[in-house]
Amino acid sequence: MMEFSHLSVLLKETVDALVTDPDGIYVDGTLGGAGHSLEVCKRLSDKGRLIGLDQDADAIRAAGKRLEPYRNQVTIIRSNYCDMPDVLKQCGITRVNGIMLDLGVSSYQLDEPARGFTYRTEDAPLDMRMDQRQTITARDILATYSEQELYRVIRDYGEDKFAKNIAKHIVRARESAPIETTGQLNEIIKAAIPMKVRAQGGHPSKRTYQALRIELNRELDVLRNSLDGMIRMLKPGGRLCVITFHSIEDRIVKTNFRRNENPCTCPRDFPVCVCGKVPMGKVLTRKPVLPSEEELERNRRAKSAKLRVFERV
Repeated sequence: MMEFSHLSVLLKETVDALVTDPDGIYVDGTLGGAGHSLEVCKRLSDKGRLIGLDQDADAIRAAGKRLEPYRNQVTIIRSNYCDMPDVLKQCGITRVNGIMLDLGVSSYQLDEPARGFTYRTEDAPLDMRMDQRQTITARDILATYSEQELYRVIRDYGEDKFAKNIAKHIVRARESAPIETTGQLNEIIKAAIPMKVRAQGGHPSKRTYQALRIELNRELDVLRNSLDGMIRMLKPGGRLCVITFHSIEDRIVKTNFRRNENPCTCPRDFPVCVCGKVPMGKVLTRKPVLPSEEELERNRRAKSAKLRVFERV
């Protein structure tokens, strides 16, 4: 088992936006290796508190070690951030000063072959579970989804223009033998994409792996269904900071923040609002915060990162 590591993306920018009161309560909904949380803890007073959530057991163990110096102020719980309201209620907390989400896959998850997230290892099992208590794996999706369902997943979540052909090749291949390893899947995808395209772009499997991971872990559904609840949990002046790595994730966050800033559903030609919906807060990032050139030189995986921040009124 390799060490759980992850270069925290947009670290200073996120923590600067998040921590407005050193005496406050903050939640890291995607704790990971605790890079962001460690920086939050450094800025807390003795009265401050951090709640860290993650569904990955390896992340929980690593974060516990990293945050050991702050153990009296930190509570770490193995849970998906979609369960945050219930988790905080069990901790006796109803409102917090800040919540952050880093929706990226950790370097550990990508680089540990046994987890099955990476297309760069030829004989790894096709797992891809963020929470290994879950019984369904990427293998099950490849074995049971219809060609149309596979096409939808790869098209929508991988945004691959060869999605239809990749889905067709997967269904054809599994008729001969189960698709169980990354090496098998890589060969299938390679056969579905023209050689000329493969020579020009990055790794041909990248988009399909991304799509399978998102589908398996219900990442977009969880995000879409959680944002409103997290905004409601903020104290006045509290902030929700979300780092995305995928265009659909970013669009979900952007749309949600705008709706919570301006929820009025009255027709535009109405002279006054009669729907009674009031703003929950304001968007602090009209344009997303992007990694600096210096950060991109240190960490190429930060390339697609975008930070958006919402402040509760």
